[in-house]
Amino acid sequence: MVIGYVLKMYPRFSETFILAEILELERLGRKLRLISLKKPDDGRFHEDLARVQAGVCYLPERFPGHPIIFLRAHWRALSHRPRAYLGALFLALRRLPVSWKGFLRAPLVAEDALASGCTRLHAHFASLPATTAMFAARLAGVPFTFTAHAKDIFLRSNSRRLLRTLIFQAERVVTVSEFNRRYLTDLAGPGLPAGRIVRIYNGVDLNRFRPESSAEEPRLPLLLAIGRLVEKKGFGDLVDACGILRDWGVPFLCEIVGKGSLHDDLAGRIASKDLETRVSLPGPLARGELIRRLPKAAVVAVPCLVGKDGNRDGLPTVIPEAMACGVPVVATWVTGIPEAVENGGTGRVLEPGRPEALAAALAELLANPGLRRSMGAAGRKRAEELFDLRRNVAILALTLAGAEPPEHGSGTPR
Repeated sequence: MVIGYVLKMYPRFSETFILAEILELERLGRKLRLISLKKPDDGRFHEDLARVQAGVCYLPERFPGHPIIFLRAHWRALSHRPRAYLGALFLALRRLPVSWKGFLRAPLVAEDALASGCTRLHAHFASLPATTAMFAARLAGVPFTFTAHAKDIFLRSNSRRLLRTLIFQAERVVTVSEFNRRYLTDLAGPGLPAGRIVRIYNGVDLNRFRPESSAEEPRLPLLLAIGRLVEKKGFGDLVDACGILRDWGVPFLCEIVGKGSLHDDLAGRIASKDLETRVSLPGPLARGELIRRLPKAAVVAVPCLVGKDGNRDGLPTVIPEAMACGVPVVATWVTGIPEAVENGGTGRVLEPGRPEALAAALAELLANPGLRRSMGAAGRKRAEELFDLRRNVAILALTLAGAEPPEHGSGTPR
C-alpha cells in the first residue's frame, strides 16, 4: 500500500508536526508519495528532512503559467474515466467558486498517484489540499482522508458548505483535538456516519523531547514562547505581561521565537515599553535547536486568542513539546488547549486577552522553582499519556489503512 500525501507546500518550516508524522509512518514501514501543490518558498530546512525516504511530486503552481499542462491532464482524465471526471466536475460546479482551484489540480494529482501506485490519498488541512485530494481520489478511484487543524476550519471566510462536503465525501476525517472533533461533528449535522471524525493528537517524540538532567537554576529564568508571529498567538498580550512583570520587579528574560506578519508590531511594542533588555525576537529555530532550547525554559507561555477573523489554534504543537520536556505551560482557554494543560496540575489556564492575569500566573511560576518542577513532572506524565508520537501515529496508520481506530482516536483527555 502506498499513501499519497497531498500537501499545500512541502517542506514547510513551521509544519514540524507533518514532518514528524511522515518520518514515523516510514519507520512503521508505510510507503508514502508526497504530492506538493506548491514549491517551498523558504530556504531554511530542518535537519530531519534528510531522513525522509518518500519521493516528492511538485505540481505546476498556477494555471496561467502552464495552461497546456493542466488542460491536457483534464482531457486525459475525461477520456480515460469519463464517468468519474463528470462526477467530479458536477461536484465542483455545485461548490463554486471555492472548489475551483482544487478541481483544476486534481487530474495532475490523480495521474501522479496512479503512476506511483497510491491506493489512497491523505491531505493535511481542510482547505486546498483536502479539496484537491477529494477530486483527485474520484478520478483515481481510490479513497481519501484528511486531517483538519485550525485555520482551515475556524476562519469565518471558509466555506462551511465545502467543509461539510469534504467531511461526507472522505472515508474518514482526522483532527487534532477533541474540541475540533465536536466542532466538526456539529458542523456536519444529521446523517454523519458514526466514527467518521476521529481525534488523533499530534504526537511528540518523547525520546528527543525530554527534561534536562541539570537542576542548575539560571540567574534570570527564561520565559519562552514559540509560534508564528500572528494575531491568534496572542504574543502582544505576552509583551504587555512582560511589561507588568518588569514593573513588579520580577527577574526574567523572555524569548518569542518565530517569524510572521506581526514581527514589526511586536518589535515596536517591545521598544515602546523599554523592554529590549528583557524581551527578544530571535526568529525561528531549527528543530534541533528547539529540542535543545525548550528544556532550559522555566515556563512556556501560550497566550492564544481568537482572532478578529475567527482564526484560532487547534492545539499548539509547542504545548505537548514543552510538557514532554518537563516545562510548565501558562496558556489560555482556547479550543483544545485545556485538553492538554491541566489548570493547577501541569500549568495554568487563563481567560484570553488579559495581560495582567497572564503576568500574575507567570510571576507565580517564575518565583517558585519547586512548583515549576512539580508541574513539569506532571506535564511529562501527561505527554506520555496523550502525545506519544509512536502510539498516536500507529493509530493514524490504522486509520489510513481503513481500519477502525479506537473510539475518538488517541488518548483520553480529562
